[in-house]
Amino acid sequence: MAIAAAFHASIRTTGARGATVAALLLAALAVPAGAQTLDRLTKGEPFRIGYRQFAPPYSYAASNGQPSGYIVDLCREVADALKRSLKLPNMAVDYVKVSAEDRFEAVRDGRIDILCEPTSMTMSRRALVDFSLPTFLDGAGVVTRGSAVKGLEELRGKKVGVLKGTTTEETLRATLSQMGITATIVTVTDHPDGLKQLADGKLDAYFGDRGILNYLIANTAFGSRLSLSDQYFTFETYALGLPRGDQTFRLLVDTTLADLYRTDRIRDIYAKSFGKFPPDQFLNALFVINGVPK
Repeated sequence: MAIAAAFHASIRTTGARGATVAALLLAALAVPAGAQTLDRLTKGEPFRIGYRQFAPPYSYAASNGQPSGYIVDLCREVADALKRSLKLPNMAVDYVKVSAEDRFEAVRDGRIDILCEPTSMTMSRRALVDFSLPTFLDGAGVVTRGSAVKGLEELRGKKVGVLKGTTTEETLRATLSQMGITATIVTVTDHPDGLKQLADGKLDAYFGDRGILNYLIANTAFGSRLSLSDQYFTFETYALGLPRGDQTFRLLVDTTLADLYRTDRIRDIYAKSFGKFPPDQFLNALFVINGVPK
């Protein structure tokens, strides 16, 4: 009754905007609290890491089929912390593939314990999952054949590919609409397919996270024919997706990340996926700000 009263009061006092906020609040309250992860693990159940197959260098299946990537490695650090904290040196770790479309439901429904991929934090997603301390800062860029674009105006009348079910797709549609740019948006199910369609001339441009696009261009046979724009068209803050309401587990995850950020260990993990190129000023700032004292 109190929740319903607050909802209707919000509509009366703040109009449509208040209704939207209140609706998100009700959606969040309707989601059952996450299973108590640590209790489940002490009973011998495996720790389940959710990862994406095609989101390198953050989260992907390597050529040998093994889950790999910068954010997957962060989750391995979490798994090691769980083993130490719970005194379970032989704790099993299962890796579960998720897609861009079902990743948040996988956390909400208990199919995975932690979402380890380039997940952008948004307020609407908080209705489904909790988030850890930030793991990375990235932004959207545009890939084209030949010379790189300097602005979104150059996409007018073009076929533009984007990964389905992502904040990048939402941003692309909203931004083009606001700028009055008419373009045909083509959604794809994974980044390699999108870049292949671009290289084959089926798309005129491809819009996606710069870190992923940069990695794929450098590691595909046709990458020399593609150019990534220098400009960032969005800024995205990534974090690990966690079950709602499981505060003990979230504290352990955040403690693990903060401990890494205060030491050079985070730079070793970073170098494993990104090579000799050091973290930029934004990522260095993220490490400093989120290296929360014990």
